[in-house]
Amino acid sequence: MEHHEGTRGVLYVIACAAPAAANLHHLVPVAQAAGWRVHVVTTPMGERFVDVPELERLTGDLVRSTYRMPEDPKGLPPADAVIVAPATFNTINKWANGIADTFAVGLLCEVMGFGVPILAVPLLKEALARHLAFQRSLDALREMGVRVLFDPTAPPQSRMPSWERIMHELHTVVGERQTQG
Repeated sequence: MEHHEGTRGVLYVIACAAPAAANLHHLVPVAQAAGWRVHVVTTPMGERFVDVPELERLTGDLVRSTYRMPEDPKGLPPADAVIVAPATFNTINKWANGIADTFAVGLLCEVMGFGVPILAVPLLKEALARHLAFQRSLDALREMGVRVLFDPTAPPQSRMPSWERIMHELHTVVGERQTQG
């Protein structure tokens, strides 16, 4: 893992198609202030929810949502940590089951194989959260070492934690990995 002076390393922020993605540009400066070099990846539908020009301005990098072609420039630097927020029902289920039909899910499946700390923050309707497949997927992701920040009992307007709370949780996960390793 390549670390640069004064930074924690490379943070992938992967966003899915949920309303909170519209505010993703608020997370980037919070992460940068904590010393992360941020790279944003979205699901194909998630790209429609984020402010791509603003995210590219903040990160100095492209927002990626599709696989690169062989003639395209090299992709992302290796991740030191990953935040998946907001994570939708669809992405959680595909990721847990290894269905890598989008660049975002393929990247998540691959990064897990390197043991990179990952924080998933699901955001979905209560009815979907009760679906058996979703519960099984969360259990599978946890079993594979993913930290899940999700309170199904929270009122709908409070289901998505603040970006600051998400960063705090990520730093807890990263700290735990460093003390174990």
